[in-house]
Amino acid sequence: MKRFAILLCLLMVVSGMMISAEENVLIDFTSLTADTETGENEVTMVDFSDKAGTSFSDEEKERMKTSLAITNWDVQLSSSSRTVANQRYSMTREAPVKDTARRYAGETIMGIRVHFPLESYNSYAVVKPPFEIPAYYTPEEPDKFDGYGVLKNVGVIKSISMNVLGKNYPHRIGLILKDQNNMEQTIIMNNLEFDGWKTLTWQNPNYIEEVRNREIIKFPLYPKTAPNFKLIGILVFRDAMHEGGDFVTYVKDVSMVYDLAVLSLESDVNDEEIWGILEQREEARRTAEFERLGNIQVLRYLEAQKMHQEPAETE
Repeated sequence: MKRFAILLCLLMVVSGMMISAEENVLIDFTSLTADTETGENEVTMVDFSDKAGTSFSDEEKERMKTSLAITNWDVQLSSSSRTVANQRYSMTREAPVKDTARRYAGETIMGIRVHFPLESYNSYAVVKPPFEIPAYYTPEEPDKFDGYGVLKNVGVIKSISMNVLGKNYPHRIGLILKDQNNMEQTIIMNNLEFDGWKTLTWQNPNYIEEVRNREIIKFPLYPKTAPNFKLIGILVFRDAMHEGGDFVTYVKDVSMVYDLAVLSLESDVNDEEIWGILEQREEARRTAEFERLGNIQVLRYLEAQKMHQEPAETE
C-alpha cells in the first residue's frame, strides 16, 4: 500500500509537469558591425573570390568577400513597389546608440529605411541578409553561423522576441524563418506605433505547457541535421490606408524560447567523420548559393570600377 502511494505521488508530479524551455539569441546585430579594413564583419566573412576566375589580382580578389555586416543587408520591396526611386532610398545602416540612452547605450544596431510607394495600396519590404545563412557551413566550421541567424536543436517554439526602436509608424513588422526541411514560416510580431524601445513578442498559440496533453514526437538523428531554424529576413508591412514614403526603424536583436528537440547532440561516434552524408547533402546547395552570390560580388566589383571617380584633391 505504501509503495502504491509513492508511485501515485510520482505519477501526479510527472503528469503535472510543465515544460522547461530554452532561450537563446537567434541574431544580435550589435555583433555584426564592420570590423575589417574592407568594411566587413570578420566572424561571418565568406570568400567568393574563387568564382572570379584568374584574371583578377590578389588585391582585387581580397575585396570579393562578403559577410553579414549590417550594411550588406538588402531591402527588397514587393514587385509592385520596386521602382528605381523606392529601391534607391531603401537601405540598412549601422546606427550607434547614444551613450546617454536608457537601453543599449554605446551599442551599434541595425537601422532600416524603406521608401514605400506614395500611392494607396498594400506594400511590404523584406530586409534580407546578403546570402542565405547556412545552418551547416563546412566540415571545418559546421557551426560558423550558430547565433548569427541560426539556432539548432529547436523543437517546438514557445515564443519569439525582437527588440525594436519605434518611431510611431503604424506599419507592422515580422520575421521569415526557415526550418531544416526548407519550410518557410512568416511570423507577424506587431505594429510599430510606439516611440522608443519596445520588446515585441510573439507567443505560439499552439504551444502546450503540460506534458500530459502533448503528442510525443521522436526526431530521427543522424543523418538528419538537428532540427533548426534560420532567419531568412525581416518583414515590414505597410497598409494601403497608411501614409507612404520614408519609413525608419531600428532593430537590436531577435531571440527565441523553445523546447529542445533532443536532450543531447553528443554521440559516442563521430557520424559525419565516418559517413560525410551532411557534407554531401549540403554541398550542392552551398555551391549553388556561393556561385550566385560570387557572381553578384564580382559584377558589383566590376561596376564599381567603371563608375565615375572624383579626382583626388591636390594641395
